[in-house]
Amino acid sequence: MSNPEKNKNLNLEQLIEKAKLAFANIHQSAQLESEKAKYLGKDGLLTSELKDLAKLPLEQKKTKGADINNAKKILEDLLIKNRQRITDEEINRKLNAQKIDVTLSGRKSHRGSLHPNTITRIQIEEIFSKMGFAVADGPEIELDELNFSALNIPEKHPARSMQDTFFIKDEKSVLLRTHTSPVQIRYMREHIKNSKPPIKIIAPGRVYRVDSDATHSPMFQQVEGLWIDREVNFASLKSVIAGLLRIYFQAPLIKLRCRASFFPFTEPSAEFDMSCVFCLDQQGNTKGCRVCSYTGWLEIAGSGMVHPNVLVSGGVDANEYQGWAFGIGIDRLSMLKFGVNDLRLFYENDHRFLEQFNPL
Repeated sequence: MSNPEKNKNLNLEQLIEKAKLAFANIHQSAQLESEKAKYLGKDGLLTSELKDLAKLPLEQKKTKGADINNAKKILEDLLIKNRQRITDEEINRKLNAQKIDVTLSGRKSHRGSLHPNTITRIQIEEIFSKMGFAVADGPEIELDELNFSALNIPEKHPARSMQDTFFIKDEKSVLLRTHTSPVQIRYMREHIKNSKPPIKIIAPGRVYRVDSDATHSPMFQQVEGLWIDREVNFASLKSVIAGLLRIYFQAPLIKLRCRASFFPFTEPSAEFDMSCVFCLDQQGNTKGCRVCSYTGWLEIAGSGMVHPNVLVSGGVDANEYQGWAFGIGIDRLSMLKFGVNDLRLFYENDHRFLEQFNPL
């Protein structure tokens, strides 16, 4: 940095030429402002000339003062010109650094898609809507009374141990629902206020149980169906489930078999197995494969005729009406259709897995 004391003998013309050369060799805004201070700053060369005016006679003051003001104007003009030059240079450097090569191939935009379980749920709702079923919904944080007691599962009933439940802390009567069956009770009670059956609904949604392995998750999705009328029976139940599976898997030759089972909210109760879609041939026969453990059958749904106690809990006259109900895991259907062998993959949020279901 130049010392102003060493430059006091410079005349104004030399000072201007020196500043002009210094400004021209600067390419950074901060450096230019620093150089400006040497000439126009508090202790700058031109400022020193102004201070020295007091020592001169009056006539010389006028002449010298005019020359200093003219030199100051020239320096300020030089600063403006070089500021603009440096600004242009900085912009050009940025543009060159960020220059787009138009010969490069374009970057493909990635579009998201629905989660596979959401795809399955939408398809299920569409299928049942065409069968005349309404879609019902309810809260996931549920009352013990609706999740258990109203479904013929009173306190200390051994069936409660079949479902490991998430209870809300300090609220033993509040829990995360273990199935969507409470939606059926809520719908019956609300519907029966205004009209009589038939009641024909499905209740899809998230449910929660303390369980986690390759085929179980603490949170999973299921869809339950309910049809209440005077003459509904197992034949219509089998027909509806068969219709769902044949349309969903696009396999019209799927067969169903019924096995006796136990559920406290249905009587009699049954479980349905379907033909294994992985080894189903064009004649509707199954050869057996690894997926079905070489049996030719896949367990698919729990079901049964609605227990009279459940009808009464829903406000329905059990002497006049009867009904059936079923439950199917949405995740289970997704696993079968998309060939997924570990349920946990659906909930790990790994885009490498999920993007396989993006059709675009």
